[in-house]
Amino acid sequence: MPTDALHRATRAELSGLPVHVAPLLLGAELRTVVAGSEVRLRLTEVEAYHGQGTGPEADPGSHARMGRTARNATMWGEAGHLYVYLSHGIHSCVNVVSGPEGQAGGILLRAGEVVAGADAAAVRRRAALPLTAPALRDLARGPGRFGQAAGLRHPIHDGIDAITGAEHEGARAELWLRDDPVHDVATGPRVGVAGIAGTAAFPWRFWIAGDPTVSPFRWGRGAHAASLSIREAGDDRG
Repeated sequence: MPTDALHRATRAELSGLPVHVAPLLLGAELRTVVAGSEVRLRLTEVEAYHGQGTGPEADPGSHARMGRTARNATMWGEAGHLYVYLSHGIHSCVNVVSGPEGQAGGILLRAGEVVAGADAAAVRRRAALPLTAPALRDLARGPGRFGQAAGLRHPIHDGIDAITGAEHEGARAELWLRDDPVHDVATGPRVGVAGIAGTAAFPWRFWIAGDPTVSPFRWGRGAHAASLSIREAGDDRG
């Protein structure tokens, strides 16, 4: 596969609403150095989340839907920092903060392809070496695996700056964007998000169509029923 031209991301490029910025992250790379080991992850699947008062409609699936808290404070800060949170008390998940400072927004990095540092990523994931083809595909397939492969941990790496690449608690992170955006972008409901926030009313999940590292879709609690209700309401109006 030919190497696509990349450049260091700027804050200005991440200043738009997450739902607008998210597709531009596809094909980009998150490069991390943790404990002296570098891993480069090509982003293949992302999800946008807006906080309270961000964008034209409220996002009931966001950590910041009720306002600023100690947990989501990074989402309200400067674009280009990484919001690293703990999911289910186990998995550290990584988000790129986007939008104007003072308006909460994050883009969850759901999945990626390890393009450099596969052995280091495998060690972080406690995967057996040498890696089989399926194991290599799955190293960063899903947000928990992605966080492990990147080596970023909650809470110590929450807020790390992926624009300057400044060291933070023994780690460095850099976001590199494609010079030319990916064209084969698919979009749909977010994965595992409860209620209406996990339906086609919020088609804020974006992925590279056909990429094998994209994670499988699953409904969140009550989302399938909410989706059916939306469809039935649409049929009634028709």
